[in-house]
Amino acid sequence: MDLHEMLATMPFAVKSGIKLLSANTAEVVGNLAWSEDVTTTGQIMHGGALTTLADTVGAVSAYLNIPSGASRVTTASNAVFARQVRRGAVTATARPLHVGRKTVLVSIDITDDEGRLVSQVTQSHAVLGELGP
Repeated sequence: MDLHEMLATMPFAVKSGIKLLSANTAEVVGNLAWSEDVTTTGQIMHGGALTTLADTVGAVSAYLNIPSGASRVTTASNAVFARQVRRGAVTATARPLHVGRKTVLVSIDITDDEGRLVSQVTQSHAVLGELGP
């Protein structure tokens, strides 16, 4: 499955403006451009937009690391925000920390255009049985 097809399986991510830049079992990279549509008070990029980006690349990372035919679901996600974003774009990089038979743990760093940390997210994903019909 190519990056466009992979992202198309997540309509909310597409509608949110997220782009996947690269994806393999070791690292998934995506980005989100600042726009007024993804801001909160003071023209600051909304934490929910940042979390949506993190959840998207984290889910792809977990999915790429589970057995063929299996599915996964996020069971926990913890975000720590380090700085505000008022322009440009943010880039999220997801890397698996642990890949087991029943769980996948993923770390996601979100950085701004200058490479500064915006948010760090840790997610756990449960590995489920085969996909249904």
